[in-house]
Amino acid sequence: MATETPVKRSYRAAIASFEDGTSSPRDFLEDCLEAIDRLEPDIGAFVATNIEGARKAADKASERWKVGKTLSLIDGMPLCIKDIMETADMPTEQGSDLFIGWEGKRDCAAVAALREAGAVILAKAVTTEFAAQPARGTRNPWDLTRTPGGSSSGTAASVACGMVPGGLGTQGLGSTIRPASFCGVFAFKPSFGGINRGGSFDTISQSSTSTFAATLEETWQIARAITARVGGDPGHLGVSGPMDAPSAALPKRIALLETEGWERTVPEAKNALNEARRRLEDAGIEVIDRTSHSGVAAVEAAITGGIDLSGGLNNWDFRWPLNTYARDMDPSKLSEQARDRLEAAEAMTLEDYQGLVKKRQRIRDIYNGLKKDADVCVTLSAPGPAPEGLDWTGDAVFAVPSSILGTPSISLPVLEAEGLPLGLQVMGYVNADAAAMAAARAVLALYEGR
Repeated sequence: MATETPVKRSYRAAIASFEDGTSSPRDFLEDCLEAIDRLEPDIGAFVATNIEGARKAADKASERWKVGKTLSLIDGMPLCIKDIMETADMPTEQGSDLFIGWEGKRDCAAVAALREAGAVILAKAVTTEFAAQPARGTRNPWDLTRTPGGSSSGTAASVACGMVPGGLGTQGLGSTIRPASFCGVFAFKPSFGGINRGGSFDTISQSSTSTFAATLEETWQIARAITARVGGDPGHLGVSGPMDAPSAALPKRIALLETEGWERTVPEAKNALNEARRRLEDAGIEVIDRTSHSGVAAVEAAITGGIDLSGGLNNWDFRWPLNTYARDMDPSKLSEQARDRLEAAEAMTLEDYQGLVKKRQRIRDIYNGLKKDADVCVTLSAPGPAPEGLDWTGDAVFAVPSSILGTPSISLPVLEAEGLPLGLQVMGYVNADAAAMAAARAVLALYEGR
């Protein structure tokens, strides 16, 4: 079990003390470092840290807060970066034995933007190999015998126990929503292309850079601090809207999705979603589902088989660079899973891949048809609590639909099952990230009594 109950650490909550001079970003950083010294040996969330650089950045931020010349709402916030993204001052190992100690000596676009916003880049967080599989040993702060989920394992775990208030992850299958659920933290996966992926090695065709934080508002602040400076992926609109989180807006109608994961969902998780429905309806929200609305039934049918569809897409998308790693580098340093993924990719034809891409677009068209009938969708973030063991990162069945659809998705840590965290997921529509966040804030308020 965990050595102590995990406690998240909000940077937003500390800002008043920076403004009145009773504390500073440097003081906040030192509290984070104390937590890292105490907890990291058991959790193993980080691949590398740059403590000296972080202290220098925090001192500069402290001076800006002192004179009232901050660069952004996250000026001075210590953050971790998933180790699939390049950082100029720390290695980028991609969770792979091929890249132990590898340094690109540059920041990816998102990290460059965060530094411009005054954020303190403290650590590189553990990822599964190439943000896929296998896991790399990080433990869940709630129970050290359990997975934190993946592939954004280190980011979710470190935010959960207050080693950092926030960080970056990615999701191409279930790599943000699932670990956020297992670790009990807030996470925001934007629309596909919503955050610039330049300099990130996670380039598959439905992956998005994402944010984790101690509060919902901070997930948005981190994302907007990035997009205000570097936008989204080239050719994409990027996450836009206010720099602070959009005001809560209670949806009038919500579509509740059970997904194909319902049959393998633990009883307490089913009860938690049913209770969430009652809570929404008590607030005056109309809730529709597959039994009452043909559009929801069509979406449920369309997203069935999502893991297999995404797996096929991801295999082909990974063909390069896995083929060059196997041919031009040391193939013995690739995991069995990576070699199997390459074998599957090389057995595919372009026509096979085109068929999958067309199928994905048909699913997206069906989902977009729901826009006129539901403000957002709500479902679970996972079929239960984090499973025991560290070899498997858990079932992604509830997380994968937003990856297929390319929609914004938010995991709210407001549920529990079997005494452990469980996320409630709010899904919006492509390029309507601010609206999804506004709805998520309103749903959260129903749990927080606001």
